[in-house]
Amino acid sequence: MGAEGAGDVVRWAAFSCVLVPLVLVGYGISAAGAAGAALGLAAVTAACRLLLSQSERGAARLHTEQCCAHRGRHGRTGSGAHRGGHRAERGAPVE
Repeated sequence: MGAEGAGDVVRWAAFSCVLVPLVLVGYGISAAGAAGAALGLAAVTAACRLLLSQSERGAARLHTEQCCAHRGRHGRTGSGAHRGGHRAERGAPVE
């Protein structure tokens, strides 16, 4: 689930914050009870949105650390004399 998926979840939660109290009033619950349900749903939605955004930032940070780690002066990997590696001593076998 990407950023679009998280946005969809938050939009559906906000929609239900409006829809559920209307349905409750339609089934005969008092307006105060419906307002209390709306406030509870809004609080849960806000908490979930906060947790989703923190999770997305953490995932993005982890992805950046894994994919784009500093790989050297010229951005290449590998070893060898021409790439800044250690030179073998004379007579030592070269791998």
